Amino acid sequence: MLFPVFFLASLVHAFAGTAPAAVHGLWVWKSPTVLGASRGTEALRDFCKSEGINEVYVSVSANSDPSEENQLAQLVTLLHRSNIRVEALFSSVDADEPGKHRGKLLDRVKEVVHFNQKHSANRFDGIHLDIEPQQRPENKGPGNLQFLPDLVDTFRAVVAIVDPAGLTVNVDIQNKLLKGDLNQRRMLLSAVPRVTLMMYELSSPDDGASVEQKAEQVQKASQNYLNIAFNGLGDSGVAKMAIALRTADYGDMLPLMLKKLDDANQANPHYLGWARHSYNDVRQSTQ
Repeated sequence: MLFPVFFLASLVHAFAGTAPAAVHGLWVWKSPTVLGASRGTEALRDFCKSEGINEVYVSVSANSDPSEENQLAQLVTLLHRSNIRVEALFSSVDADEPGKHRGKLLDRVKEVVHFNQKHSANRFDGIHLDIEPQQRPENKGPGNLQFLPDLVDTFRAVVAIVDPAGLTVNVDIQNKLLKGDLNQRRMLLSAVPRVTLMMYELSSPDDGASVEQKAEQVQKASQNYLNIAFNGLGDSGVAKMAIALRTADYGDMLPLMLKKLDDANQANPHYLGWARHSYNDVRQSTQ
């Protein structure tokens, strides 16, 4: 009986040292339209498999009807069969504000928890938040982070709801949020387990730069932002950060630029992976 025990212990030791796969994420907006198209769910699954995507952020309507709920359940089931995580995506420009705006978001998050209770075999894996208070006039301007404490309170409120239900939380952030002082960055990066930096507008498809120049720019910028974000924070008790690029900046070169992100940052303990914005751009280009 000693051999099986030793063999099992060896397997555990071997897998304990295996690094988790980097996140390769994808936003899916207007999900009722995407999933309601002919073979829409299967087309999304096939795209994810062909592009090496292992995580999808699918928008959830404010007032989902039974047909949309069924579509989402079918999507989760299909993607899980291909080992692709699914996060419920919510967007807002004012959910940082205490009161009715935050309350509305928290009610929608609770609906996902309820969805998972109803669909135990095809549960969402996490919540993905795209809250952008910096879009409001009073929050514009360099260094204007007056909204940050309320935003972080919203993040923490979401974590408090979903963490007991076994859901992760991932939040989109802009580089403006990384320009705060040490205490502000600690406040932000200790509130949630995952953040996704929207590293947009570094380039454009017709800016005249070569592929090599664009790739170098992506790598250097991502390393710089990771350094800025975690400088002075240590390695424990803080979020991991994914880097997001968008189709509008790179066109057909986007997959290569995403690969360059992994190449440049895979050894960084704070690097979560990459995400691409968005599946809707791909659908439009093929229609």
